[in-house]
Amino acid sequence: MAAPAGRCLWRVLAPRRGWVFPGLDQRLAAAPALVSAAPPARPYAAAAKTAKKGSQKTKQEETKKKQVIRRRPLMSKPVDDVYLTWYYERPSYEVEEAVGMLKKFQELDFTHPKQFVYINVFLDMALQKKKKVDPFASTVLLPYRFTDEMNKVLVFTENEEEAEIARENGAAVVGGVELIKWILEDEIKVDFYVAVPAIMPKLIPLRNKLRRKYPSTKRNSLGHDIPKMLQLFREGLEYMVEDERVIKTRIARAEVGRLKQHGHASEYYRTLTGHRNKGSWIDLPGI
Repeated sequence: MAAPAGRCLWRVLAPRRGWVFPGLDQRLAAAPALVSAAPPARPYAAAAKTAKKGSQKTKQEETKKKQVIRRRPLMSKPVDDVYLTWYYERPSYEVEEAVGMLKKFQELDFTHPKQFVYINVFLDMALQKKKKVDPFASTVLLPYRFTDEMNKVLVFTENEEEAEIARENGAAVVGGVELIKWILEDEIKVDFYVAVPAIMPKLIPLRNKLRRKYPSTKRNSLGHDIPKMLQLFREGLEYMVEDERVIKTRIARAEVGRLKQHGHASEYYRTLTGHRNKGSWIDLPGI
């Protein structure tokens, strides 16, 4: 503001500067020089502030990484009748004890007696050298039937005697290679497919179509004992691994006795052991 004021004063006093204020012209001429001597502006001052903010953020992130979240260790058993469940370890029971508790809860909760009882089995699918057991599906024949549902089973055979045995034991469809076209076109749909070894080379076109239901010895759907295979797949229950390690399936009804429910759970465990050669891989069963 000093430089404009000096110019205005110079214009007003210009005609009379010689006789009113001697030497004024020299003082006013020096005023712009004094004003222009101000230090130059710093065009990079804002950039320096942003750099400081960035460094502060990086420091804050490093401190957050260094901070370790310490969780309170869980207690084993509660002492009071009312407590916070997340402060204590989750209780676990043997299968027989859990089935007995389930029967009591069914009476207290007024649950329908014909409601299904489900079991959840968590598996350890890890193997040596960072490998895992591939998810699988299987069928189990339980000692006591608790449902009237019957699965539809198709039998592949070209032998007339075997075809007659299959029909007598409840096969829904019996035939040979003539069925391939109808299956590929979705004209025939059943729950399971079984076959005798002699016809297997002719069923290769169905491998991609049937996938896990393609007859194989691992799934007990390939063999010479047609009545046994039909009983397994007509009356049995299928289960499979979900979410890479969990099996969820039903084992009985709520009205079934404790011994029958325990026997069904044991039968599931027995079939599961056949899918792994070494080691125990059942982590936690839940009913």
